Amino acid sequence: MVKTIDTKVIIVGAGPAGAGTSIYLTLAGIPHVIIEKATFPRDKVCGDACSGKTAFVLRKANPAWLQEVFQQPDKFMPSHGIVFVAPNGKPLHIAYNPNRKPEDLAPGFTTPRMVFDNFLFEKLPSPYATIYQDAHIKDIKHHDKGVTVTFTKGNETYEVNAPLIVGADGDKGIVRKTFLNIGESPKAYAVGLRVYYTGVTGLHKENFIELHFLPEMLPGYFWIFPMPNGVVNVGVGILSERIRDKKINLREQMLHAIKTNPNISQRFANATLVDKIQGWGLPMGMEQLPVSGDNFLLVGDAASLIDPFSGEGIGNALYSGMLAAYAIEKSLTEQQHSRAFLKQAYDDVLYKRIGDELKISATLQRLCRYPWLFNFVVNKANKSKSLSDTISCMFTDMDLRDKLRKPSFYLKILFNR
Repeated sequence: MVKTIDTKVIIVGAGPAGAGTSIYLTLAGIPHVIIEKATFPRDKVCGDACSGKTAFVLRKANPAWLQEVFQQPDKFMPSHGIVFVAPNGKPLHIAYNPNRKPEDLAPGFTTPRMVFDNFLFEKLPSPYATIYQDAHIKDIKHHDKGVTVTFTKGNETYEVNAPLIVGADGDKGIVRKTFLNIGESPKAYAVGLRVYYTGVTGLHKENFIELHFLPEMLPGYFWIFPMPNGVVNVGVGILSERIRDKKINLREQMLHAIKTNPNISQRFANATLVDKIQGWGLPMGMEQLPVSGDNFLLVGDAASLIDPFSGEGIGNALYSGMLAAYAIEKSLTEQQHSRAFLKQAYDDVLYKRIGDELKISATLQRLCRYPWLFNFVVNKANKSKSLSDTISCMFTDMDLRDKLRKPSFYLKILFNR
């Protein structure tokens, strides 16, 4: 016997993108059903770095949640900045908030996805959210009244009806494939590897995350992210086309850098690998793709919103979930669920907020193809407060300062004024 459920919104996936959507739907008092194939807590291969955008979305939803994060140093490590290491080995240290006071909370933090995703998941139960874990979708039908999703959980079969569905199940997820009729991921795609170490030395005293742009990995990078309890998240991210063209063995290249790179090897002399090396795909926001249509919205990785330069996706996942919830509220209020309405309510708003940021990151990522040019920019940034502020802004400023849009600002940077 099939159990039928009628609701306002169906969310497929309960990671940060789906959780962000659910949290803000609950704040708006909108009933919704969450369908998640895994059972929490569950791991997700990732760099584990959460930017200021993550903190912004949490604080806006409930300020106490962000306080909760920073009151658990065994699970969450505050991070106050980032280090870019150019191909020539020269570092650029960017403090997220150079003028911070001792009592100020860190703009960002690192934490294992096993911990963070479960932290978010535990915030979801409410009178408005019905959650099904270990649930497996069998079919999605799009019709005049909206969407019907058939899924199984154990021996039970459910049929959920709603005017709107949110795809928060990744770039290979069933929602994206069903509604965009796309069987493959976007071209702007990278591959990442992640592993955990202990005993890595030379970490910044304020837990700056590190991006090392090694010549053999361009346009990609090697990262070192300090984590709680003496653990370090280490990994690499490189464009898929680069891997194919150069026939790169990513695992061997990462281990070779750890063993031989003069800026890295000594720091790993007494380090111990504590986990197996795992890989995953990175659907990057290199262009403004459609993220909604008739009766559906895509958030997070399903919308290809990973930052092309930093590789960070958690903040954009949460932020897109928040904006999707706002758009859904408008859609339900006006009983308008068309492609045109949702584009205006969601796509246009999303890209107005983060579009310029993604374009800048895409430009910087292309810059990484030219080691000499990247070295030049890092040298300039070490001398130019304006350029340092620009790079810092990409990670911390939700409103994207107007000066980022003005060519005159970049001319001043070029001439080091």
